[in-house]
Amino acid sequence: MAETVDDTGPLRGFTAGITAERKAGELGALLERRGAAVRYAPAMHTVPVHDDGELTAATEAVLERPVQHVVAVTGTGFRGWLESVQAQGSGERLLEHLGRAELLARGAKARGAIRGAGLRESFTAPTEEVADILARLLETGVAGERVVVQLHGDPMTDFRERLRAAGAEVLPIVVYRWTDPVDLPALDRLIDEVIAGEVHALPLTSAPAATNFLARAERTGRGPALLAALRGVFIACVGPVTAAPIARAGLPHAMPERARTAALVKLVADELPTFRP
Repeated sequence: MAETVDDTGPLRGFTAGITAERKAGELGALLERRGAAVRYAPAMHTVPVHDDGELTAATEAVLERPVQHVVAVTGTGFRGWLESVQAQGSGERLLEHLGRAELLARGAKARGAIRGAGLRESFTAPTEEVADILARLLETGVAGERVVVQLHGDPMTDFRERLRAAGAEVLPIVVYRWTDPVDLPALDRLIDEVIAGEVHALPLTSAPAATNFLARAERTGRGPALLAALRGVFIACVGPVTAAPIARAGLPHAMPERARTAALVKLVADELPTFRP
């Protein structure tokens, strides 16, 4: 439950739009503690892909032959993959298979998911960014090797292409799909409020949400108006993956030093009061 707005906080008089689905409550509460008014409008809905056959086929491809490297991007995604395979009766087989590979974690949550499955990572990205993992893989060499990449949100096209260019066979694992949110009218209202200049900050925690926020405006004929209005909004992205669709749109944005919700909120509280587009 969101907390009452603090009239003495640094964000008093400012309004933040939240497009997240999973972390909306946590993010909103932190902003409200600092005085912000919050508009909630999830920009996407997460749907497991357990039943469409694609995850099963991708897992079978992984199991066909030994893999040398496994990249766990998120704790939720890695656990979701293992749970889905476990439900289909192949969990032990997959764990044994992955246990023979080098496991690389993007951050602490991915590392926790690896260890929670009884596996052990050999590398955790020091900056919690996939760029660290890519650098390590390219440095050690991946020619002729099979690399499993658990995706969550961003398709990591450049990451995968650079591994392929280095001679690797890349096996993407997609655990979730993203669809339009359940409450499309709420998303449309937020888009209209941004265009009207009623939203001052847009803290983003999800690449799919950022992508669909822009895409929904484009599909409904408000794309140019939204892009123009966003240049007057303080856009804060929790990390480079989330920032990717914002950067592709050519929009200015900021990122905290650490990819954490609390750090994102601190960035907004520190920078928004003096923000000048």
